[in-house]
Amino acid sequence: MTRLLARDVTLGYEGRTVARDLSVEIPDDSFTVIVGPNACGKSTLLAALARVLAPQAGAVVLDGAEIASYRSKEVARRLGLLPQTATAPGGITVGDLVARGRYPHQQLLKQWSDDDEVAVAEAMALTNVSDLAPRLVDELSGGQRQRVWLAMALAQETPILLLDEPTTYLDISHQVDVLELCARLHAHHGRTLVAVLHDLNQAARYASHLVALRRGGVVAATGPPGEVLTEELVTDVYGLACRVLPDPETGTPMVVPRRPDWMAGRAVEGAGDGRSVAGG
Repeated sequence: MTRLLARDVTLGYEGRTVARDLSVEIPDDSFTVIVGPNACGKSTLLAALARVLAPQAGAVVLDGAEIASYRSKEVARRLGLLPQTATAPGGITVGDLVARGRYPHQQLLKQWSDDDEVAVAEAMALTNVSDLAPRLVDELSGGQRQRVWLAMALAQETPILLLDEPTTYLDISHQVDVLELCARLHAHHGRTLVAVLHDLNQAARYASHLVALRRGGVVAATGPPGEVLTEELVTDVYGLACRVLPDPETGTPMVVPRRPDWMAGRAVEGAGDGRSVAGG
């Protein structure tokens, strides 16, 4: 039985339908990445899977039951969510923010336990933020802050983790850091991850499975990047003429846009006559 799936869901906001009759199964123990052009419903689908958005029709199923049937704390013990724009309370330290991830496991008469202490310490160690514990979140760089939010989600100790554009606003080095961490969580720590990403090459490099959306519908069924990411799919979904080649580092698919007609045959200025481009 697949732990998390959407079955024939219709999704939208205030009368505006974003997706209709959408069905997606998230393979257990996978790192599944949802890709597609802007406004195709990627983040909307993730919100429905996290029970942040209720479907207008159809159902999201978690562990064999409709997700709407669970109490909030029970959902939070089964899946965690790293939203696209997370905001920390002013004046909160890194240690206190990460500790908030333990809320679903706490009881009325027992607010903190040794298990909580261990979970927070392990989450901070995994994300390499242990030394930031006394620092204020407001003082951190964007990359540090993203790792702290991820530590809070990990402290929740859920078997399923959903991430909405976790690399947004990060430079390329921090993007790779976050995705490498996600890949390790999947490969070595048994987490099922579902992420929304814009960069097709990053998605193909790190994901075990891809789901491609276009205008609120699934274009390609969930599958390995080597099967899903083809030149035909990129052209169909994004309207981009391209070549799909093996990544020289990983062998995974790499999308290379084709040169437009107006650039065909264009030579670099100064090439072939012994001069540098700068004219030296």
